[in-house]
Amino acid sequence: MGGLGPMQPLPPPPLLLLLLMLGVRCCAREVLVPEGPLYRVAGTAISISCNVTGYEGPAQQDFEWFLYRPEAPDAALGIVSTRDTRFSYAVFGPRVAAGEVQVQRLRGDAVMLKIARLQAQDAGIYECYTPSTDAHYLGSYSSKVELRVLPDVLQVSATSPGPRGRQAQTSPPRLMVHEGQELALGCLARTSTQQHTHLAVSFGRAVPEAPVGRVTLQEVVGLRPDLAVEAGASYAERLAAGELQLSKEGAERYRMVVRGAQAEDAGTYHCTAAEWIQDPDGTWSQIAEKRAVLAHVDVQTLSSQLAVAVGPGERRIGPGEPLELLCNVSGTLPPPGHHAAYSVGWEMAPAGAPGPGRLVAQLDTEGVGSLGPGYEGRHIAMEKVASRTYRLRLEAAQPGDTGTYRCLAKAYVRGSGARLHEAASARSRPLPVHVREEGVVLEALAWLAGGTVYHGETASLLCNISVQGGPPGLRLATNWWVERPEDGELSSSSAQLVGGMDQDGVAKLGVRPGGGPVSVELVGPRSHRLRLHSLGPKDEGVYHCAPSAWVQHTDYSWYQVGSARSGPVTVYPYMHALDTLFVPLLVGAGVALVTGATILSIITCCFMKRLRKQ
Repeated sequence: MGGLGPMQPLPPPPLLLLLLMLGVRCCAREVLVPEGPLYRVAGTAISISCNVTGYEGPAQQDFEWFLYRPEAPDAALGIVSTRDTRFSYAVFGPRVAAGEVQVQRLRGDAVMLKIARLQAQDAGIYECYTPSTDAHYLGSYSSKVELRVLPDVLQVSATSPGPRGRQAQTSPPRLMVHEGQELALGCLARTSTQQHTHLAVSFGRAVPEAPVGRVTLQEVVGLRPDLAVEAGASYAERLAAGELQLSKEGAERYRMVVRGAQAEDAGTYHCTAAEWIQDPDGTWSQIAEKRAVLAHVDVQTLSSQLAVAVGPGERRIGPGEPLELLCNVSGTLPPPGHHAAYSVGWEMAPAGAPGPGRLVAQLDTEGVGSLGPGYEGRHIAMEKVASRTYRLRLEAAQPGDTGTYRCLAKAYVRGSGARLHEAASARSRPLPVHVREEGVVLEALAWLAGGTVYHGETASLLCNISVQGGPPGLRLATNWWVERPEDGELSSSSAQLVGGMDQDGVAKLGVRPGGGPVSVELVGPRSHRLRLHSLGPKDEGVYHCAPSAWVQHTDYSWYQVGSARSGPVTVYPYMHALDTLFVPLLVGAGVALVTGATILSIITCCFMKRLRKQ
C-alpha cells in the first residue's frame, strides 16, 4: 500500500454557505425611506422619514439629507444634517435657519425631514445618507426617494344657499333663519390635478365674531376621502336622526341641510376642501387644503319674538250674557307649516287666587279645540278669526266665571320624524272679567216632624226654603246631610250626604248611616221632606238641609246663584215602654238560668264525691 498524502479540506456544504450569506446579510447596514414617487402640492408641508438598521457602533446615528434636482441629476445639494449645522448649501441655508426646513430626530436611528412650504424647485430625488460607524463596510449607507411637486389647483368657494332664509347683499352673505326652519348651505370644490386624487369636503361652524382656525372651527358634517359621511361630535345625534344631511350634487357641488335650526346653530359657516392622494405604500396623505367662508348665520329664536296681547279690556257683564275675549299672537314668526306649529289657549284664575289658573279652552297645533276640566257641557267656543287672532266665546256667562283671564300661546318646532317639541311660550297680561251676581238670598228652616221618633218608626224631616230676589225661572235644589258623633264630638268634615233633589226634580240618594230605605220628595213649592224608614240606633245624628238656587241660560246650561244651610236637627231614636220592660225581664231570666245551672253543677259534684268514698 502506498503512503497516504495530506488530507484535502472538504468544501463547505451548500446549506452552510447559505447560512453564512444570510448571517452576513442580517448584520449589514440598511437605510430605509418611503417608497416613491411621492406627490405633494406646492405651498404645503411634507415629512419624509428615514431610519437605519443592521448598524454597528453607537445607538445614536447621524443622518445627512441631499437633493438631486431633475435639471442636474448628478449634483448633490446638501439640505440638512444632524451632526453639522453648517452642512446646508446656499439654496437651503436661509430656509434651514428660519426653521422652514429641518431634520427631527425620532429616536437614535430614525429621523424625519420636514419642509414646511414646498416650492417647485424642491422636486427631485431625496437621498438619506448615514455616515458609517461599522467595523466593516457592509450593506447600504443611503437610500433615495423621488418627490414630485404639483401645482396648487384646488379651488373652493360658496354657492348660492337657495331660497330659504333672507340673504343680505354683503360678502360673505348674512342669512337670517327662524328657529325650526331649514338651513341650507352650498359649497363648490374642484381640482384639476393630473394625478388620481380624492376630495374630502366638510362644513364647519365658528361662533359669531370668533377668529377662524382649527381650534375654533367646529365641524358640522363632512364627506371623507372614502366617501363616508360623518358628523362632528356635537352633531352626531342629529345626523343619525335625519335632521342633518350632506349630499353631492354633480361633480363639484356639495350641499348641507340642517333641519330644525336651533339657537346654537348661529355662527359663521365655512367649507373646507382637502385633496388626498394614495402613496405607493398604500397610505393616504393630504396634499392640499383650502377653506372658504359660506355665510354668517343668525337664528331668530321663537322665544325672543313670541308676544301675546288680549282685548278688549276689563269686562263687566250680567249673568247669562255672552262673554267674548280676543287674543292676538304677534312677532316675527314663521308661518304654521312643516317647520313650526302653534297652540293657543285661555286660562282663568278666580279673583284673588295665585297663579295663572285653570284651562278654559284651547286650540292645539292641529287646530282642534278642547275644553278644560269643569267646563264640559257648556257652550264655549275657541276659534281662529284671523291670521293670528283667536277668540274665546262663552255663550252664557255665570257668576263663577268672574276672575282674571290670560291667553297662553306656545310655539313648537318639528324634529326628526315630524315630532313636535315646545320651543317657546308666552302669556298675556291679566284681563279682569266681572260677572254680576244675581242677588239671590236663601234661608232654610228644618225640623223633625212630631218632635220625637221611636225605634222602628219613620223619621220625617222637613225643610222650608224662603227666596228673596232672583230672575224668573229660578229653581231650587236641596241636599240632606248628617253628622254623626265621633269620640263624643261632631265634625263637619265627616258629614255624609243622605239624599237630595236637584233643580230638575230628580231625586238622588246618598248613604244612610243605618243602612235602611230613604225617600226624598217635594211636598210644596219650596218645601222638601226626607224620610228615614225603620229608624235604628245607627241613624242617630245631627241632620241639616242645604238648599241651592239655580238659573238656566239660553244655552241650556245651569249655574248656581245662591245657597243656604238650615240649623241642626237632632234625630235620636227612643225605645218604646214595652221594650224598656222587656229588657230587664230578659236580663233577669238570663241571670236565673245562670244561677240555677251553677247550683246544679255544685250539687252534682258533691254527690259524686260521696259515692266514690262509699
